[in-house]
Parts: sequence; structure tokens; C-alpha cells
Amino acid sequence: MDTTKTPAPNAAEADTTPADLEKAETPQPAEADAAVTDEVTDTDPDDEAFADDQAEDREPSQVGSAAFAVVAAGLGVVALSGSWVAGIVSERASITARLELTQAADANAQIAAQFIDPWHTTAMVNGIFSALALIIATFVLALPAFSSPERTLPTWVRSVSWAGIGLGALGVLLFVLMYFDLLLAIPKAAGAGA
Repeated sequence: MDTTKTPAPNAAEADTTPADLEKAETPQPAEADAAVTDEVTDTDPDDEAFADDQAEDREPSQVGSAAFAVVAAGLGVVALSGSWVAGIVSERASITARLELTQAADANAQIAAQFIDPWHTTAMVNGIFSALALIIATFVLALPAFSSPERTLPTWVRSVSWAGIGLGALGVLLFVLMYFDLLLAIPKAAGAGA
């Protein structure tokens, strides 16, 4: 018995199934990649201008202004509460003044060496911190005036900057009062000559 099939008279038409038709209509991967790259490379100049406009409309980052505002407020707090720098410089001034004293120094000279010189040195260091806080906070608040007119700082950055200005101004005032001995009177030894 012969098991081979003989082709039907319409063999070419009979072999075209729906699956074969789908394969024939599907584009090759190279053709699909070319179609995608054509779509990507076809850019409209108006689209680029629109993207540039959106980039210009975006709010600029305020990270630098915020950081400087926090630094200014921190320096103001450090100036009012005292810092280890002021403590070290004050101790150094005290030791230097004591080394310069002679055995015959009177009581007022000893008071000046142990109290007044370190007091003035502490006032000077705290005054420097206060002045830095005042300058930085003022710079942060004035920065939008020197950039684009519509640029504004966030509310919390302005608040922290104003706090830095207030603390810095208070620190400068205390510096003046301490350095020129207006806050507290200089102690004097009783019965000693001025």
C-alpha cells in the first residue's frame, strides 16, 4: 500500500493557512527597528523650543540659599551661646597675659590678665561669628534681587534668613557691649592704685 499522498490539484492554494498569512505580513525585526529609529530621529524644531521653554519656566533650585540661611542662623546661635573656639582663644589670652605679669604686679594688673583680656577675646570671637551670620543672612535675602526678577525664595528660607539676621544683630550688639565694658563694670581691687 502506498502511503504517500499525492498533491491536490490546488496545492499552492491549499497550503496557505491563516498562520502562514500572519508570518508573511509581520515585518522583519530589522524593518521594525528602522521604523522606530525613524520616529525617534524625526524631531520637530517646535518641540525643542517647547522643551527649552519648559526648562526656563521651571523654578530654580533653592538648595544653596537654604543651606546658607541655615548656616547663618547656626552661626548666630553659636555666637550667642559661645563656642569652643572662643573658649580656646580666651584661655590662650589668659595664659599669655599671666606670663607677661611680673611678681611685683598689682592686683588690678592681675585682674586684667585673668579676667579682662579673656573677656575681650571672647567678645571678639563671638563678634566675628555674629558678623558672619549677619552678612550671610543678608546675602541670602538680597540674592533674588540680583538674579531674575521673578525669582523668590521659599517662605521657610526667608524666615530662617531673618532669624539669622536677628541673631547676628543681637550678637554684634553684645560684642560691642562686652568689648567696650558697657555690659558689666570692670572689677577693681579695693585700695589699689589705678
